[in-house]
Amino acid sequence: MVDVGVIVRPQLPPEVLRAAVTEAEYAGVSQLWLWEDCFAEGGVSAAAAALAWSRDLTVGIGLLPVPLRNPALTAMEVATLARMFPGRVTVTLGHGVRPWMEQVGEGVDSPMTLLREHAAAVAALLRGEEVTVRGRYVQLDHVRLDWPPVSPPLLLIGARGPKTIALAAELTDGVLLDQLTDPEPVRAARVTVGDAHVALYTPFRPEESAQDLFDRIRALEEAGADTVVVHGTDDQPDHGRILSALADR
Repeated sequence: MVDVGVIVRPQLPPEVLRAAVTEAEYAGVSQLWLWEDCFAEGGVSAAAAALAWSRDLTVGIGLLPVPLRNPALTAMEVATLARMFPGRVTVTLGHGVRPWMEQVGEGVDSPMTLLREHAAAVAALLRGEEVTVRGRYVQLDHVRLDWPPVSPPLLLIGARGPKTIALAAELTDGVLLDQLTDPEPVRAARVTVGDAHVALYTPFRPEESAQDLFDRIRALEEAGADTVVVHGTDDQPDHGRILSALADR
């Protein structure tokens, strides 16, 4: 059965998060997701708070832009969350929005090379391996986490195009697809990634009903989605309407 989550969009101030956690648990959703959009809210810090405030919610971060972080730091942060809240963390790595990355002086000539090097290093560190990398962008010299996760959390790569989807299946546990309503891209991704995890974002528009949302979730599940995460729109970013709809399932 597909897991259903809700996004607390970063257009809302950080102080709404605690109430959102309570509302999500009351609605019976299994996952709460957070976006790390520049320059709104930190994904790891918000995830730590949400995990601490909840009893059994899985908290997803989607996504951590790899140009902003050294992979050793990424792995340390993720491992810390995974050890404190085992089985309740999902983390997504991705290119980030290129103009934002350039705005902070972290643009790169080959985003795909950076994503490959970063994701491979993070995945290995979370498995408890010692990692040495002499890459184009990633440089690590015999790095090993002192406190790797007992069981590594679900690690995904955010993707739109076929090359990045294939990279996700190669290096991590699966893929996070961006803002889909049509099941066909889900079917295509499922073919590419095989048995790997397929998660996706889907919007809940103001003109849609709860039944419209349930019908779409069912169609996306039938197409091969393992996790469907629902979010508000730019005009109506609030998650309250979504949680109310899902509570009536």
